[in-house]
Amino acid sequence: MQNTVFMTVSVAVVAATLTTTPSAAQASGAPSSLDWQPCPSAQAAAGQECATLQVPLDYGHPGGRTVPVAVTRLRSDRPEKRRGTLVVIPGGPGSSGVQRLAQKGPALREELDGAFDLISLDPRGVGSSVKARCGLLSADRRLVTLRPWPAPGGDVTENADRARRTAESCARNGGAVLRSFTTANEVRDIDRLRQALGERRLSVWGTSYGAYVGAVYAQTRPGHVDRLVLDSSGDPDPSRVARGWLENMSRGVADRFPDFATWAADPARDEEGLRLAEDAQDVEGLFLRIAEQLDRSPRESGTPGVPLTGNGLRQALQNSLPGDSSFPSMARLIKQVQDPQGVPTLPPDLAQAIPDEDASLMLATICNDVRWPGPSLDYAGRVATDRERYPLLAGMPVNITACAYWKDRPAGPPVRITDTGPSNILMVQSLRDPATPYSGALKMRAALGDRARMVALGQGGHGMYLGNGNACGDRAVTRFLTTGHRPAHDTYCAG
Repeated sequence: MQNTVFMTVSVAVVAATLTTTPSAAQASGAPSSLDWQPCPSAQAAAGQECATLQVPLDYGHPGGRTVPVAVTRLRSDRPEKRRGTLVVIPGGPGSSGVQRLAQKGPALREELDGAFDLISLDPRGVGSSVKARCGLLSADRRLVTLRPWPAPGGDVTENADRARRTAESCARNGGAVLRSFTTANEVRDIDRLRQALGERRLSVWGTSYGAYVGAVYAQTRPGHVDRLVLDSSGDPDPSRVARGWLENMSRGVADRFPDFATWAADPARDEEGLRLAEDAQDVEGLFLRIAEQLDRSPRESGTPGVPLTGNGLRQALQNSLPGDSSFPSMARLIKQVQDPQGVPTLPPDLAQAIPDEDASLMLATICNDVRWPGPSLDYAGRVATDRERYPLLAGMPVNITACAYWKDRPAGPPVRITDTGPSNILMVQSLRDPATPYSGALKMRAALGDRARMVALGQGGHGMYLGNGNACGDRAVTRFLTTGHRPAHDTYCAG
């Protein structure tokens, strides 16, 4: 799956401007018109168009202040076959829908044989949509500090200090815009886009966090959903939401690591100079020993002033597990550390701090959605237990975050996903998903009841449709979107 902070992140850093004087149409609560133009990015897909949708900052006051949300579309190139409009919802919180459509749009349009116009948006805080800043210190915006990696040995004191400092900075600097970064508002903005397009219903393909957004959209607006694909789903338990997603990553990485170990022990790696062990069972022990060595003695890297630490290696591992294509770079990093003269090359997302606007968004959405346990919880004890059970992530997923000190209460309770509504949902899920593990997806499946069918894929990886090379799973999703046919029962595709 795209690199993750809580579920996925792939952010663009583009400035946006607040609109404080709404037009008459916006003041009445009606959606603004869209002025479609060719997307300015050189990475845009051929024919991809972009526009700006003005939406209420606060939907409780639809005639008040508005903010810009960047939207995009790729129209069907076979209008005689067009069925409707498919909204592509990326992961995150923090991924760009404009970028996602640029990356996936051409293949998706071909796969669906022109059946849909394809649309997406940059959620608030992302890309060319409205931004907010917490004013976080650069040292607090590195992936190994933005995520709550405990100190060597499991101490969480520094994590608690950083979490408090971060929450206070967000409360001081974020304002009403930061408070508006919620799943509920992303769902409202998607529906406002639907209205602006003049569509009665949308089909939906949501991936990772986007799958949760899609499920909430279908739960709250069942009459506006045609066909819904939930790709790589997390546990929708409304009492935990993002906290549960983070905690479940310990299980997800444990499920997925054997795939990397098998690859890294394959004799075929000898020719590439990337074989880590003769037996796959030895790869985990090797990784843990090297991470502990780096805990004690960080190594200077190819990025001046940014050494490779044990937590840096653990974070690099987590980033490498969503797709097999990242296995070589992970094995190469381990080999560099094993070489006494080697200079580790840090992955780009470890080599530099995350921009303040992007880090602020990723924190705000998960903290605004649901109330997290406060600092009085025994985080040290939770970390110790998780480190013992799931040593690869050293207790990070259950550690204290800024949400424990968040100043603003959620605007409303999270939506409970239920089995009430149309039976028009298809789930696709790998058995060894490192970010949204199969065990959590089964809870989404149970919550949906007969509204859904699941296609389980007997492989590892995250973000499966047109993403990890499972032709059987791709066929099932394509058939559902283009014909409406779902399996009569939950089904399985071999890896």
